[in-house]
Amino acid sequence: KVLESDGTAMSVRTALTLINQTLDEVLAEQEGEFDGDTRWALAWFEQFGMNEGPFGEADVLSRAKNTSVDGLEQAGIVKAHGGKVRLLSRKELSREWDPVSDKRLTVWEVTQHLIRTLEEKGEIGVAELVAELGGIGETAKDLAYRLFTLCEKKGWAKEALAYNSLAVAWPEISRLAFSTTRDEKPEQGNLF
Repeated sequence: KVLESDGTAMSVRTALTLINQTLDEVLAEQEGEFDGDTRWALAWFEQFGMNEGPFGEADVLSRAKNTSVDGLEQAGIVKAHGGKVRLLSRKELSREWDPVSDKRLTVWEVTQHLIRTLEEKGEIGVAELVAELGGIGETAKDLAYRLFTLCEKKGWAKEALAYNSLAVAWPEISRLAFSTTRDEKPEQGNLF
């Protein structure tokens, strides 16, 4: 039983509203941990999803996030052409991507690669990638959770599932990544 400050019972609706407000505040604070390119991608995704939007809006937003549309293209997360800009889908991201040699590594790009790797190679494949990434992997997990909540609010079920899958699998991925960094052969857990 949850109580109001005056001692009366709080309604479930009020309690959920307070919980969601607090969650939104925490998630907004996490955005400060993200690089400018990722903050741009998050804001763009919230407004346009994976659809095209006007170059002018992309440019204004990029200046506000201390980046540029050219820089976002160099980072490998957007395509700009014909006065339009859009985020690249996970399928469009470079297969030759190497986080160690990436000159403009973004949390957005890392998150998308982690999800694609999870979908294609499972938890062990992601764990091997996380072992290479170091601390940015944890920040990518935070972004995945932030994107999950955003997609859930917008009703984007397929995208929400992809982001939630990474967040839910993270404890096992972390365990496997730790095993990888200790030069052990990681083993995926068994349910039976």
